[in-house]
Amino acid sequence: MTHTPNPTILLASGSPRRRELLGLTGLRFAIAPADIDEAVRPGESAVAYTIRLSREKAAAALPAGRATGALVLAADTTVVDGETILGKPADADEARAMLVRLRGRAHQVYTALTLIDPVTGRSVTEVACTDVPMRRYTDAEIEAYIASGDPFDKAGGYAIQNTAFHPAEVRSGCVANVVGLPLCHLVRALRALGFEPPADVPRACQDFHRYDCDVTDAILAGRL
Repeated sequence: MTHTPNPTILLASGSPRRRELLGLTGLRFAIAPADIDEAVRPGESAVAYTIRLSREKAAAALPAGRATGALVLAADTTVVDGETILGKPADADEARAMLVRLRGRAHQVYTALTLIDPVTGRSVTEVACTDVPMRRYTDAEIEAYIASGDPFDKAGGYAIQNTAFHPAEVRSGCVANVVGLPLCHLVRALRALGFEPPADVPRACQDFHRYDCDVTDAILAGRL
């Protein structure tokens, strides 16, 4: 397949973290946040929930993509502890309960991304999963973090990239997935639709996160 360089992306998200990560690709992009109902359906698994939301967000932004010809990109990130989906905490009590629950052990973070080419109607959905080992932060650290206001727009009540709280350190797997946009999966989706980002995305991602990723080759080869 012939790959077309540097397509324009319409990102169906207002997340500054996703904007920052998408900027590492060298792709031109615009923002069109999608407002959808993010309630979990009865009996819905974490993977099914995450995929559904990414597709619904992409569908919501598709009319704007058709108007501009830009590829539509949507993503949803879900924090999962066992079989329990941990959403964004509504208040300090929920944030505290989530952080206490996760402390000192590992959980999983899933991100599903959906990419649609409005010209051809073709779409690709990719799913990434990363194990996140949380450190044994103290109760006082939890309270200081809650007071900062950072937990309230984050699934699971934390941001892995917060340097003051530093809740966890990923030792294996995709760090960008935990932040909200698995970039090697995005490259794979772009290539499936016949496009190629102008930047060396794996290198840019690893340099940005100061992380020697052990799954890049497997993801790009379709093995993970």
